[in-house]
Amino acid sequence: FEVLTSEYTFKRENIQFLKDAKRDQIIYALDRLATKVTPNDNLLIFYAGHGKFDESSSVGYWLPSDARKISKADWFRNSPLVDYLKEIKSRHTLLITDACFGGSIFNTRAAFMDAPKAIEKLYELPSRKAMTSGSLEEVPDQSPFSKYLVERLDVNKEKYLSSEQLFSSLRIAVINNSDALPQEGEIRNVGDQGGDFIFIKNIR
Repeated sequence: FEVLTSEYTFKRENIQFLKDAKRDQIIYALDRLATKVTPNDNLLIFYAGHGKFDESSSVGYWLPSDARKISKADWFRNSPLVDYLKEIKSRHTLLITDACFGGSIFNTRAAFMDAPKAIEKLYELPSRKAMTSGSLEEVPDQSPFSKYLVERLDVNKEKYLSSEQLFSSLRIAVINNSDALPQEGEIRNVGDQGGDFIFIKNIR
């Protein structure tokens, strides 16, 4: 998360980092966000890890560090994740997932004095969007998606960068350097109204 705190307006004290998180730690973190995040806040969730897609039920899962192949008891399915995204009352939520089968998640006043009109409009309307490293296929362990995500954030010179612009800038690079097909779009039925998550550059 170094690029977010050094190049963008993310405060280090507001970042929660879970390494090798277990299922109950993920749930606890989402519970905490649901009580802490307000309609004036913007929320970015980044998950990098293993995923699974059950074709028979069309259900996608995150596989926490305590997940076992022989039992789904400690797998974290998409449906409670979507419920949490509905419960978290942020202005904008952006979920970025770098995991196999991550694409299964898809089924006011002016904010800035000097922003282009289009950016103001995107920020004005609430959004619930996701960006994933693939659709319904496996993605490589050495992830080009994460590599180009950080790289594009690092080299960006624009003060205001929408998640749609960020995704467009890295999509072709990921496709050309892996077998994955990145996805981006709205998460349905959780309150998206057509806005977008805006990354605001620190101007020194």
